[in-house]
Amino acid sequence: MPIQNSPYQAFATLLKTSGHNVSPAELHGLLLGRSCAGAGFDNEGWLIDAAELLESEPQDNVRNALIGLQEMVKGELTGDDMTVVLLLPTDDAPLAERAVALGEWCQGFLSGFGLNCRDSSMLSTEATEVLQDLSAISQVQDALEESDDGENDYMEVMEYLRVAPLLLFTETKKADEPAAAKPSLH
Repeated sequence: MPIQNSPYQAFATLLKTSGHNVSPAELHGLLLGRSCAGAGFDNEGWLIDAAELLESEPQDNVRNALIGLQEMVKGELTGDDMTVVLLLPTDDAPLAERAVALGEWCQGFLSGFGLNCRDSSMLSTEATEVLQDLSAISQVQDALEESDDGENDYMEVMEYLRVAPLLLFTETKKADEPAAAKPSLH
């Protein structure tokens, strides 16, 4: 029995009825990407980036949903649990649809990160590899077949994507902290 009121489906319906032909996955990826790159959680900056992706200024109902989404992401990245819930179709959606959304999420993340990363040369090798992985995953939609192996591959990628933003957020947060004063030798 399909879940008709999943968060993804509700957001997709809101966007579509408001005239925005954008995937909720891509929007969520954009938000997480910009947040992980050090953009902070300022509503106005997020709404400007979202409006660019939406190709117009969002109406109040979409604007409120975007602010709510940002509050959720802020809680996930700064809370004690440090868990990320991806805004993707539910498991009962066809694998092809979920794979496309996964690719859109990665594209959004990379856009958000790229637009807001102050100095990518300061990223560790591990962080750079994560970004390269996201780029590769963004191309995955045609590679997954409706099969047990395809389902397993999808689940592995999803688990990876739940951890990848946390690594990048932690790393860029460290880079923003002022260096501790070095003790002076007398």
